[in-house]
Amino acid sequence: RSACGFLLRAVALLSDAFAKQGVFPPIYVTSVLAGERSGALAEVIERFVTYQKLALSVRKKLLVSLMYPALLIVLVTCLIVFLVTYVVPNFAELYKSMQAQLPMPTLILIAIGTTARGYVLLGFGVLVAAAIALRAWGKTPKGKEAFDRALLKVPILGEVWLKYQVAQFSRVLSTLLIGGIPLMQALDTSADSLGTQVLKKVLQQATKLVREGQSLSGALRITGVFPSLSLDMIEVGESTGALPAMLGSVAEFYEDDVATRVTAALSLIEPIIMIIMGIFVAFVLISLYLPIFSLADSIRS
Repeated sequence: RSACGFLLRAVALLSDAFAKQGVFPPIYVTSVLAGERSGALAEVIERFVTYQKLALSVRKKLLVSLMYPALLIVLVTCLIVFLVTYVVPNFAELYKSMQAQLPMPTLILIAIGTTARGYVLLGFGVLVAAAIALRAWGKTPKGKEAFDRALLKVPILGEVWLKYQVAQFSRVLSTLLIGGIPLMQALDTSADSLGTQVLKKVLQQATKLVREGQSLSGALRITGVFPSLSLDMIEVGESTGALPAMLGSVAEFYEDDVATRVTAALSLIEPIIMIIMGIFVAFVLISLYLPIFSLADSIRS
């Protein structure tokens, strides 16, 4: 009997042990706690693994979709820096030795190129230092909240980011409720799992309203952040007694919507980048070769 009591105490302390390590995510600790309370620990962990596979699948799709545009932007930036800091100053030396009269576009381009060549290393150092400083500030609570608010205000991108966070929140809350976690504790854990400080504060406000007697859909509607369709679906789930299943449907809907919008946006970004690069390269070539055409006309005359 004493051995069984020891084992029971050890099992009861499993979720506490995970929580004290500070390594395991809150949703995993809460899932283990749900398994301990319900006596179905293996089933709850299996459900958590299924959630992790779905979440990683969505993230992987987004990262794969963003790789090519990011690489394209880097290559275009390198090309522009090469043209401005190397090609343009060499042409400037050539025209200076020829004492040619330069048109206004060429003068503007040469002024930009010679200035950029002298400060390219300093500019690169300033950009690196600014990026490091922003990254450090972004890890602070105020910095995270400022970045999140700025991101949510960006057209198209802000809406996509919000829907992705709503999908993640719905998926986590559905998983916890199916595992037998009470709504209040599940809301707290779901808020901790999000990557945006703004929505964390919104969910803390909604949790307070739910604790005061509001329905989940009503509390989220008062915050004025969640999309109306997600609130309508959550309200239907509450009225029918199928909230966990409806939250899963909300997560699936917004995950598909985010994937579709990201794919559509990236299909537009690529030609826009190519058009901008083509316009810049055309401007550089025309500005650099205009004096040569003028000199050729003078020689013929």
